[in-house]
Amino acid sequence: MNLKSRLFDRIRVKSEPREAPRPNQTRCQHPGCSEAGEFRAPMGRFREGQYFCFCLDHVREYNATYNYFNGMSAEAMALYQRDALVGHRPTWSMGVNRRAKSFREKDDNPSRTGDPLGMFQTNIRRRSSEESRKPRYGLAALKALDQLGLDDSVDMAVIKSRYKDLVKRLHPDANAGDRSNEDKLREIIRAYNYLKSVKHV
Repeated sequence: MNLKSRLFDRIRVKSEPREAPRPNQTRCQHPGCSEAGEFRAPMGRFREGQYFCFCLDHVREYNATYNYFNGMSAEAMALYQRDALVGHRPTWSMGVNRRAKSFREKDDNPSRTGDPLGMFQTNIRRRSSEESRKPRYGLAALKALDQLGLDDSVDMAVIKSRYKDLVKRLHPDANAGDRSNEDKLREIIRAYNYLKSVKHV
C-alpha cells in the first residue's frame, strides 16, 4: 500500500469531537446534566412504554440500580413470574377429549354422535371383508412367525409382546452372562425385523 497516495488521504477518518446537543434534541433528564439524552431507560412498573432519556453515563448509573420488582412482596413476584411463562394471557386445560367414552356431560346421548346414515360402518365392513379374502401372510412371514412360536392367526400386538418376552428370556444380561442362547436370540431378532419390514408389526 502506498501511504503517500492521494486516494489514501481521502479515506482517512478523523475522530470527531463530541457534539453539543442540537436545539431540537432531547437533553439528559438527570438533574444538572446538559448532555444529549440519546439513551432510553424504562420508567418502571405501572409505566410500561414510558422512558427516561439519559446520556450514556447516567443511563449506566440508572440501569445499575433499576429493579422492576421493587416494592413487590415475594408472593406477588412469584405470581408475576408464573404468569410471565404464558405471556400474562389466560390459559385453558388441555387434553380434554369431548368425544371420548369417559367424558360425558349430563345431557349427552352417545347415539347422537354416532353414524346416523351408516356411511362409515359400511366402509369398515367392506374393507374388513376385502382383507379377509386376501392371504394374510406370505411364506417368509409364516416362517418368521414360526421362529417366534406363533401361527398366522395372531395380530400385531401379540407379535410385538411375544418378541419382547423372548428377548427378555434369552438375552445374556438376563441369564447372568450365559451366551448359549445367542444364536436363537439372533434368529428371533431377524424374524421380528422381517415382520416389521413387511409392516406386520
